[in-house]
Amino acid sequence: MKEKPTKAPTAKKPAPHYLGHRKRLRERFIRGGAEALQEYELLELILFRAIPRRDVKALAKRLIAEFGDLSGVLGAPEQQLRADPEISEHVCAELKLVEAAALHLGQSRIMHKPIIAAWSDVISYFRAKLAEKKVEEFHVLFLDKKNRIIADEVMGQGTVDHTPVYPREVMKRALELSASAMVIVHNHPSGDPAPSRTDMEMTAQLKELAAEFNINLHDHLVIGRNDEVSFKDLGIL
Repeated sequence: MKEKPTKAPTAKKPAPHYLGHRKRLRERFIRGGAEALQEYELLELILFRAIPRRDVKALAKRLIAEFGDLSGVLGAPEQQLRADPEISEHVCAELKLVEAAALHLGQSRIMHKPIIAAWSDVISYFRAKLAEKKVEEFHVLFLDKKNRIIADEVMGQGTVDHTPVYPREVMKRALELSASAMVIVHNHPSGDPAPSRTDMEMTAQLKELAAEFNINLHDHLVIGRNDEVSFKDLGIL
């Protein structure tokens, strides 16, 4: 009886190079945290979930270069992100999920805490929320008698250089919440946080109206692309 010829063992295909890279990157993050990685590498880790079978290093570097930094990528409008041929609806949703989680975490760190004790977290939260916005957005932090933050509400949205603000509507909401004080915050999409004449006039008007109801206006923060300005620090309030 003739023996059946034995088949030569099939050589295993080498694993794609990016799998080893992903493993090493995750291990570095586990060992050293975010500080052990560059920004584009952190973005790679986020993209791994949305793009499981491809090297994403070049894409991560390109997005960081285009939008300035990781915050710029996460905060970029969906329309701008989708303009990149490699950013699918699924990838865009993953980026926006991370942004939403970061903002939720930032807000949870400041709510119901004395604003002085949480001031650095307040700055970080609004930088994450507003620095990348392409239009102006006006927020009010309402405070109780112990200067604890009881609400963060958007009281106006506008254009690239103007937000309509109605002081009486702000005061109406303050009275509804039984607020004793406020901090107002808005962004300058131009990137320059220097207060405009309109900013100063509106702040003075709101301060005067608030005083009629024994409500203090503690500060007005203007958020720019890389910096922020406090009216209190400038001596305006």
